[in-house]
Amino acid sequence: QVQLVESGGGLVQPGGSLRLSCAASGSSFGIIEMAWYRQAPGSQRELVAAITSGGSTRYTDSVKGRFTISRDNAKISVYLQMNNLKPDDTAVYYCKATGISSGTSWGQGTQVTVSS
Repeated sequence: QVQLVESGGGLVQPGGSLRLSCAASGSSFGIIEMAWYRQAPGSQRELVAAITSGGSTRYTDSVKGRFTISRDNAKISVYLQMNNLKPDDTAVYYCKATGISSGTSWGQGTQVTVSS
């Protein structure tokens, strides 16, 4: 089983930046993709960005050009640099890992609030 621990959330003004981090431990060998999802109150959880072990990335349209996902394979960690944040980005952000043998694992979530 893979354990995921997120950090880096908080309160930021519109136009500001935050960097989220997610570190994996446990049976983390063979993780093929790591991703960030978010869930706002009353909404479904949605994919924000994902990155494969080979470095391929994808983003939801609303964050393209503002968010950047990156990965450190040696540390088995994934990061989400969020720039030009908007109130609509307010949500709980979750880290997800998909492994060949470990299946899907989720972190506990970190709150991001964008407000003046």
